[in-house]
Amino acid sequence: MTLVAGIDSSTQSCKVVIRDAETGELVRQGRASHPEGTEVHPDAWWAALRRAIADAGGLDDVSAASVAGQQHGMVVLDERGRVVRPALLWNDTRSAAAAAELIEDLGGGAAGRRAWVDAVGVVPVASFTLTKLRWLARHEPRHAQRVAAVCLPHDWLTWKLSGAQSLDTLCTDRSDASGTLYWSAVTGNYRPDLLELGFGRRIRTPEVLGPTGVAGRLPSGAPLGPGAGDNAAAALGTGALPGDVVISIGTSGTVFVSSDVAPEDPSGTVAGFADTTGRFLPIVVTLNAARVLDAAARLLGVDHPELSRLALTAPAGADGLVLVPYLEGERTPDRPDATGAIHGLTLRTSDPAHLARAAVEGMLCALADGLDALVAHGAAARRVVLVGGGARSEAVRRIAPALFGMPVLVPPPGEYVADGAARQAAWVIAGGATPPAWSADPPEVYEDSNAPVIREQYAAARDRVVDRTAR
Repeated sequence: MTLVAGIDSSTQSCKVVIRDAETGELVRQGRASHPEGTEVHPDAWWAALRRAIADAGGLDDVSAASVAGQQHGMVVLDERGRVVRPALLWNDTRSAAAAAELIEDLGGGAAGRRAWVDAVGVVPVASFTLTKLRWLARHEPRHAQRVAAVCLPHDWLTWKLSGAQSLDTLCTDRSDASGTLYWSAVTGNYRPDLLELGFGRRIRTPEVLGPTGVAGRLPSGAPLGPGAGDNAAAALGTGALPGDVVISIGTSGTVFVSSDVAPEDPSGTVAGFADTTGRFLPIVVTLNAARVLDAAARLLGVDHPELSRLALTAPAGADGLVLVPYLEGERTPDRPDATGAIHGLTLRTSDPAHLARAAVEGMLCALADGLDALVAHGAAARRVVLVGGGARSEAVRRIAPALFGMPVLVPPPGEYVADGAARQAAWVIAGGATPPAWSADPPEVYEDSNAPVIREQYAAARDRVVDRTAR
């Protein structure tokens, strides 16, 4: 049996899966936690990766491995490859002002947003790497002066696994590079002028590899695949078919679909990322997803199964109670300083069941807005594949079809980002034009009629929410 390893270094933890390269059968796995926060030293990821590898029985017998990871995180290195400062993660919104400045730098307003879409396929928001480099240059000039190279979390972990010392051996892949603001998925080239615009000078960036490129080798000599951003890896791991929109409910909420055509959305709602196969991955991302359910459960003093049960006892639409889930600000829509809000609180709706229902519906309505945006920009959508920790909630699974307006497929619980990395590793050793086909257990299918009234009452409440700084 030929074995491959897939690694998912996410915001919250590191997961390692070891699978049969031919069938995809899970052989063993391991896991380790990451520190909380929006600023984390990469050494913590490296320590967690080593623990997760040990928990999975090691990598000595694998024929290839690949690392997927959280996107956009700014890892800055000095000339000797040492980390200059803790990484700023995708969900750190301190660079919101820098994002606005970058739009102004290319003309401001609609013209500035259009210029960024034309250049790299995305519009600056606080999540993207270049905004964090601008923040670093402005707020920590002594650290900025030491920076010789910038890379992303999965790039750095692949580099560490290979035992490399030289910055010249840093590698990345198309999917993660497409979320930096200084690499274009359409042209396949870096934009060093935009990197200099954001940071003030040019610094080294990783080589961008193709779908089966080799980014280095493990101590055993086994090749390391190019890796991927977490969403692109999840798309590969789910085995999504044409017309399947993947919605992942994790720390963030993501709505994406593999496409032959790069989207053009000057509003910035749909980002024109790349996928792991040489195609594109139009995507909408929200900051608030599964942790909305965490917060509701904590507020009500219940666990997640009870939160789900309560939500299903309340009527659809929660009798007009609406929760706008901007608990950490929001990325889509771009309201980094917004807060959550509850509308429609009455004596009738003042009970745990109504609040539980409103939390589930509010989170799903935010994702449904993202699905609408994908379709409006040309994505073919016939059904939704629902994954992530939030998909384990029975209430989420049963309520989602009505709000998404199409059937919802829920695959068996799995580590789909790590699985996608493992499938990429299998592709590296197998070669060929397409990744190997792996068998999978059939998904559960949920269907329901549309619920436009719920979407309308959510939209009315959503549009009343403003940034704290705008008040």
